[in-house]
Amino acid sequence: MAKAKTLYVCQNCGASQSKWAGQCPACQEWNTLVEEQAPESAPKGLGAKKGRKIEFVGLKGAEAQPPRRTTGIAEFDRVTGGGMVPGSATLVGGDPGIGKSTLLMQVAAALSGNMRAAYVSGEEAIDQLRLRAARLGLAEAAVGLAAATSVRDIAATLEGKDAPDVVVIDSIQCMFVDSIESAPGTVSQVRTSAQELIRLAKRGGFALILVGHVTKEGTIAGPRVLEHMVDTVLYFEGDPSHQFRVLRAVKNRFGPADEIGVFEMMETGLHEVPNPSALFLSDHRDDVSGSAVFAGMEGTRPMLVEIQSLIAPSSQATPRRAVVGWDSGRLAMIMAVLEARCGVALGGTEVYLNVAGGLKISEPAADLAVAAALVSSVTGSPLPPETVVFGEVGLSGEVRAVSQTEARLKEAEKLGFTRAIVPKVRARKGKGPGRSMDKRKDATATSLTIIEIDHLADLVARFEKAGAEGRNAPVIRAVAPEQG
Repeated sequence: MAKAKTLYVCQNCGASQSKWAGQCPACQEWNTLVEEQAPESAPKGLGAKKGRKIEFVGLKGAEAQPPRRTTGIAEFDRVTGGGMVPGSATLVGGDPGIGKSTLLMQVAAALSGNMRAAYVSGEEAIDQLRLRAARLGLAEAAVGLAAATSVRDIAATLEGKDAPDVVVIDSIQCMFVDSIESAPGTVSQVRTSAQELIRLAKRGGFALILVGHVTKEGTIAGPRVLEHMVDTVLYFEGDPSHQFRVLRAVKNRFGPADEIGVFEMMETGLHEVPNPSALFLSDHRDDVSGSAVFAGMEGTRPMLVEIQSLIAPSSQATPRRAVVGWDSGRLAMIMAVLEARCGVALGGTEVYLNVAGGLKISEPAADLAVAAALVSSVTGSPLPPETVVFGEVGLSGEVRAVSQTEARLKEAEKLGFTRAIVPKVRARKGKGPGRSMDKRKDATATSLTIIEIDHLADLVARFEKAGAEGRNAPVIRAVAPEQG
């Protein structure tokens, strides 16, 4: 009898090797090659057998599209683009204990009011699911519960006219296909299980939600092809020490791919936060140096968050830089611009930057708010009270305009802010004069006092003046700014 052939498959990228190695040659990750049994026969060509001709149809169908399946949870519906689409596949990832199962139990219960919803768990028993439902106050919801890991059994249950309208699989790493001789959670099992379930959802027309584990780097475990197979990829983020949770869409074929929903973890489950700006700024103080309020955009939603900075002297040869909620590389760039273009000496100090509330910011419009927090901390002069800041900073120190300025200003005005430090609107070459701030002000009908900043040195000069009036000793050299 011939010996069964084996392959070594990388659990990070899915590449296969004939021999084991400590490092994957494809993705350069260490200790990710796992031995799996090779398929019995290699795929062959089409040969001489002819296939069945497919029929092409037009873009406009004769039948109306089925309506989206809304949950009534506004934050979840916002992230998914207005509700679940029939026949779609959604992948939800997040750290252990962040609240994925809690959120999806609430979603299934909300959908069970006017449609059939099923929750299949491969990690918990039925009694454990019922305990969670009782804690959340959902014991009376008509949700079908099942504890199963065999994809063959799940497929046999979901086929037919009695199939549910929404199915939650928790989690895809626990599912297995009995025709593949490898352990559940391996690349082959995860890929094949997801493929069979997605194919079943497309054919049956029910909305499928898959729960995925994440690695220590924060990405969904398993092959990257899993994210390409589904229609929507959602990440559930948050710091376990904070009560806030953020549901972020990183891929969505049926809606915006950068939308977020904010939830608050409480004893009775996850509660949606309709106004996250007010929640993130609940403990903000205007009389503290090193603090700036940033008016950002998360998808289509304007959001105000507090950026805190602390600068302390250091006796080490390499001062420490600690960043929470922002890109450390972009912080280094802002510090270099402040020192080279504006004369703010930060090289021998320890710098700590924090985005309050556990939110993660990625847009470049936060550059000016970070610079304001740093200069405020080094001079000891707080920003003017009730002031918001946003703008992108270039390497020559210029402050560049950002998109959706009107929405940011309206959100700041709604929350009671009276001033806004924004980039100066420059004239466009070859197209006449650009929009003036007066026109922008009329367009938004805002009562904010607008302070335009053309160069980062203008912002530093304001803090230097305030520090001199307050008899502070800022660490600022008297150098002329370079306009690039």
